[in-house]
Amino acid sequence: MVNFFIDRPVFSAVISIVITLVGAICILTLPIAQYPQIVPPTVQVSATYDGASAQVVEESVATPIEQEVNGAQDMLYMNSVSSNDGRMVLNVTFDISRDLDLATVDVQNRVALANSRLPSEVVSRGISVKKQSPDMLLVINLNSPDGSRDTLFLNNYAKINITDALARVPGVGNVAVFGERDYGMRVWLDPDKLARLGLTSSDVAQAIREQNVQAPAGQIGLPPAPPGQEFQLSVQVKGRLADPEEFADIIVRTGKGAEMVRVRDVGRVELGSQSYSAFTRLNGSPTCTIQIYQLPGANALDVVAKIRAIMAEQAGYFPPGVTYTIPYDTTKFVTASIHEVIKTLFEAVLLVLIVVYVFLQNGRATLIPMLTVPVSLVGAFAFMQVFGFSINTLTLFGLVLAIGIVVDDAIV
Repeated sequence: MVNFFIDRPVFSAVISIVITLVGAICILTLPIAQYPQIVPPTVQVSATYDGASAQVVEESVATPIEQEVNGAQDMLYMNSVSSNDGRMVLNVTFDISRDLDLATVDVQNRVALANSRLPSEVVSRGISVKKQSPDMLLVINLNSPDGSRDTLFLNNYAKINITDALARVPGVGNVAVFGERDYGMRVWLDPDKLARLGLTSSDVAQAIREQNVQAPAGQIGLPPAPPGQEFQLSVQVKGRLADPEEFADIIVRTGKGAEMVRVRDVGRVELGSQSYSAFTRLNGSPTCTIQIYQLPGANALDVVAKIRAIMAEQAGYFPPGVTYTIPYDTTKFVTASIHEVIKTLFEAVLLVLIVVYVFLQNGRATLIPMLTVPVSLVGAFAFMQVFGFSINTLTLFGLVLAIGIVVDDAIV
């Protein structure tokens, strides 16, 4: 076989050029990540039952959903966590060959079958079914160096202005705000006042639900209308309440004459966070932590470059007292590995040049083994594409080791 290529130098040169071109094209199309894709795909189901204990959440929410989800196609196992803040998180893990999008649809359809057995409060809050990307790519923190913005403001600013833009970046699998906080109207009730008036917290909650609604008010002048009616007017009424004073004016109970009991008579209302169960800190200061996950098969370097460009653009619109930092970036390890491979490659070519030329004293004889090193290494990326490998720290480490073998063979 060796003599076949020696006797046909033109054919050998063409084969080398083709191998190099194919390998170079594959380098541009191969996915880049910190580690290879070895984590099975996971779908996460989350629900909230306000005011319920962990045991109640497990019995009334987790169990019905688990019974329906169990047996999904290619499912390996599932585990759920119910907490005393009313949250239930169910993680369903599938075989690594299972398509994550199809698995998500399958789980979502199965969860829908359990809706009739779930409490109405859980269904009204909504049940989230999301695909979990196992590879965390980047962590972004919104900070307020001067302390003028609290965690609640930073979280809501990120959710309204930043997360949607980041989620649209090609290659981003999920954008999660850790310790997410949403604005909510907090109603603090005085149990002594409630007892004196013969009311309960359920009475107040029911009054708020009945009077804080968005309902159509109809139209005036619709057919059949009396003769001479020329206009049709839409009636616009006050919808959902938005101000603490409006919530404080909600009537809880009416009595004789003008006697009325309002929310302000049994407590106070303030604009705060829906939940205070989680928060994040960066160097002891309030912060909003945005976690970005990479889709399998995406190019991590391109995704991070686009994310950094979006954050640089968004920073120009930040309100006073708000900045951002990127404390965690997995592509730094990949970039360092690529730099090490390129450095080792140049060192290997230089070593071959020196050793072969010193011993052979022939420029043509030196050029041939020098060309074998890049042809062998670049051509390896074509086989990485065929076998479904990605450019990650492990495959790059293997290339570094292979360079030593190629150099030895070239010199010999």
